Amino acid sequence: MRLKINGIQHDIRSDPDTPLIYVLRDELKLKGTKLGCGLEQCGACAVLVDGKAVLSCVTPVEVFDGQEITTIEGISETEVGKRVQQAFIAQTAAQCGYCTSGLVVAATALLSKSPKPDEATTKAALTPHLCRCGSHPRVLRAIKEAIAE
Repeated sequence: MRLKINGIQHDIRSDPDTPLIYVLRDELKLKGTKLGCGLEQCGACAVLVDGKAVLSCVTPVEVFDGQEITTIEGISETEVGKRVQQAFIAQTAAQCGYCTSGLVVAATALLSKSPKPDEATTKAALTPHLCRCGSHPRVLRAIKEAIAE
């Protein structure tokens, strides 16, 4: 199986039933995508798949064959992703940082699809993402800043 991740083709040796996150972290050593709950309920494992935020901790890697995958390691290669990351830094939108990669991925997907979303749309896009440290107000400020740029 071959996957295109962050613009690079990779020959995948893992079993096709292996969840994508394990292939990313264990086989490809891309550690930015985090395993939180392992149940697609916290959002820490989000990656972009053909530009859409997708949770990677449960879905088998074979489902992603032929699709363009962007992890947090590659997100700054896009103008929107770079803008989102800079806004997160400027607004100190991370506390412990565990959920941050998933939130950056979600915000990048949102702003790529809808460059000027309203607050309700922004909150809806972040609904699957859990931050136990309580950084959501700073995340919302960061997204507003990224929209304004």
